[in-house]
Amino acid sequence: MAKLPADARAMPALPAVPAVPFVRLSSYYFFYYAFMGVFMPYFALYLQKCGFLAIEIGLLMSIQQGMRLLAPNLWGWLADSLGRRLLIMRVAAVLSLAGFASIGLSQGFWSMAAAISMMSFFWTAQGPLAEATVFAHLRGRHGYGAVRACGSFGFIVCVLGMGWWLQHADIHWVYEGGIIAALALVGAGLFVPEGPLSHEKVHRAGFWKIVREPNVLTLLGTCMLMTAAHGAFNVFFSVHLVQAGYAKGQVGMLWTLGVLAEILVFLEAPRLMTRFSLKHLQIFALVCALLRFVAAGWWIDWVVVALVTQCMHGITFGVNHVAAISAISRRFAGPHQAQGQALYGSVTAGAGGILGSVASGWVWDAAGPAWAFTCCAGFAALGLLVMGLGYRERATPASGAASPA
Repeated sequence: MAKLPADARAMPALPAVPAVPFVRLSSYYFFYYAFMGVFMPYFALYLQKCGFLAIEIGLLMSIQQGMRLLAPNLWGWLADSLGRRLLIMRVAAVLSLAGFASIGLSQGFWSMAAAISMMSFFWTAQGPLAEATVFAHLRGRHGYGAVRACGSFGFIVCVLGMGWWLQHADIHWVYEGGIIAALALVGAGLFVPEGPLSHEKVHRAGFWKIVREPNVLTLLGTCMLMTAAHGAFNVFFSVHLVQAGYAKGQVGMLWTLGVLAEILVFLEAPRLMTRFSLKHLQIFALVCALLRFVAAGWWIDWVVVALVTQCMHGITFGVNHVAAISAISRRFAGPHQAQGQALYGSVTAGAGGILGSVASGWVWDAAGPAWAFTCCAGFAALGLLVMGLGYRERATPASGAASPA
């Protein structure tokens, strides 16, 4: 066997890049979104069965978005400051389970609002911390889409399972299903390993300097409006389908179709972001959202319209989310990672969620479902204007330009 040159033998070995704990991260995402597969499609039906009005349902469902506006920033700052991201995530999972369990004791609007508030305050801590943990493990490598796709698969399992079960059981089983999913999430959190933490000192001034960059503000504003565009869909889509004559099992199948489209996008995310710029991906998603929600509002009783608009979920949510979350990860790298993800969640899912939920609930009561969805489509049109006029992007593919610098 030929011997290596002396200088080659003397070269120090490069440090090995730790393998990504894909299975454990994916398991956490699976159960995190499994809970959402119970909560998002069916909890509005649960509230309707409890006797709440549409505007009350809109307000109750907007509480989670309201907590996303404030709570994640506290949790993100605490995690970055203490360097105990995983511990905070696990404690939040336990306390959000306790909050959801208290829903079973609620009798009126205010007691229900208090229970959802407790659940949401701790629930909203977990998403940004999990995103930061995943990107810490990835260390700039591709793989987020595959991990996130496992979360979407968990969503599908619960949407289909709960939809089938509700064909034979009372709607109050939504509560029991949520308890089971939240318990499984607590267990999965025990096996998630802590991601490598940056040893750089956190400078708050540096964080806010990044936030004030024009492209960052434009991206956050656009994503907020995209979330608002999904307001009627997130809160009232199941109610809208049932009123249009669809069975609860068919409701679950349509939700599943949308998430399957979302999974395909997540798996293709590296290729999409290499070929297309961030700005072009966002504009394409916003145009599709405008068309999707107008069609869903007025012609949802046509099965082909229901199928096509649900397939578009892969674009309106999937493309928008994977492009934006990657951009935020790159821009708020290192010691600001958890805070950056928390800010993204607060502004988009928080402020955007409140805007979409409350507006759609008010318009639903005042003018009906079709106009509620059309109102939300208007938020997508406004997002097109913001992104088109406000974002300045380098002439590079999204893999490099995704950082809104």
